[in-house]
Amino acid sequence: MIALLQRDLLLAVRAGGGFGLGVAFFLIVVVLVPLGIGPDMVILSKVSVGVLWVGALLACVLSLDRIFSLDYDDGTLELLLTSPIPLEAVVTIKAFSHWITTGLPLVVVSPILGLLLGLQVSDLKWVVISLLIGTPALSAIGAFGASLTVGIRRGGLLLSLLVLPLYVPTLIFGANVASKGLEDVSNNGALLILTAVTLAAFSILPFASAFVLRINLR
Repeated sequence: MIALLQRDLLLAVRAGGGFGLGVAFFLIVVVLVPLGIGPDMVILSKVSVGVLWVGALLACVLSLDRIFSLDYDDGTLELLLTSPIPLEAVVTIKAFSHWITTGLPLVVVSPILGLLLGLQVSDLKWVVISLLIGTPALSAIGAFGASLTVGIRRGGLLLSLLVLPLYVPTLIFGANVASKGLEDVSNNGALLILTAVTLAAFSILPFASAFVLRINLR
């Protein structure tokens, strides 16, 4: 399983859909927002949490189709189906590698982009915490969506339409955690729900994804 994780990380870097693409898109979103609503830092600070979360969400969507497509094209996915490693574990590893190459870099650069949107240094903690807890759920949900569209030519748009509604709970509670933290209001409830969403995504969706992959690969 460790070898599979290392292979996926290497493929993500070589394929060009990993670290750089998501971060570049995230940066573009944050740079375009002040151009659209004006340079008023008070207004920007009020919408900063939502902008960061929506930007992170859309950046994750960009590379979802690569989770299974490369392995499907070269036949590796069929070999993994017959390997001793449970397919559910394979899906979990692939979702985790997607988070490492896409979600984790977004968490790392979010403090810098938060400053560009008018957040104070003391406010960045809750933005980072919410993204750190919530972005793994985006990868797990995205892996499920990718399993539904594997083998479909130009299925990127369909994949986006499938996963975006499923991202709504993560987006709502992730932004809620950060917003309440910035306002010095208790956010324990939202934090627990966000954590539960992530744990549920990694506990349930790998089994659903494996079931769908078995059907698609028959």
